[in-house]
Amino acid sequence: MTIFDRNIPESAKKLSKFTVGIAGCGGLGSNIAVSLVRSGITKFVIADFDLVEESNLNRQHFFQSDIGKPKAQALEDHLKKINPNISVRVIQKKLQQTDIKEIFNDADILFEAFDDASSKLWLIESWAESFPKRPIICGSGMAGLGEFSDIHVRNSGQLHICGDEKSDMSLGLMAPKVLIVANLQAMTGIKVLLGD
Repeated sequence: MTIFDRNIPESAKKLSKFTVGIAGCGGLGSNIAVSLVRSGITKFVIADFDLVEESNLNRQHFFQSDIGKPKAQALEDHLKKINPNISVRVIQKKLQQTDIKEIFNDADILFEAFDDASSKLWLIESWAESFPKRPIICGSGMAGLGEFSDIHVRNSGQLHICGDEKSDMSLGLMAPKVLIVANLQAMTGIKVLLGD
């Protein structure tokens, strides 16, 4: 028996061939990574500059014992507790536009998991310029309560945007909605990688 025996047949084997990049290890990134490792992804490049704070625990895949640790390092530890046979390259720094080509050069796909809109924009632009044929999966609009029917995926070439595309973080963040968007990003990326 393996942890992937109940996955879609052959999906984990196919997904294990890909390298996934995750820019940001907070509410979106940490939960995306957990879903991906449970789905069969075995090669990760994860980047975040921040430390785990208690106020993160309402929506991020961290625990009280992680408080004060670098998010990327704590996330690597959690992923390896799910599947110890994975490779994770941890980048602990605040990403800049000029970093993307070098840091994520090996990534077949990138998951955007930043907080602010301006950072999301330059990340998308930098990725598209550096790797025009590689997909990027973004999150936009996961705050407040809202209607589940407002959450969607918008596809435009290699760009895939998940969320309601309108709610603002000033509304506050609740775990269910953040995790829905994170898992929608993960599922969208899985479908893209599997050619569905």
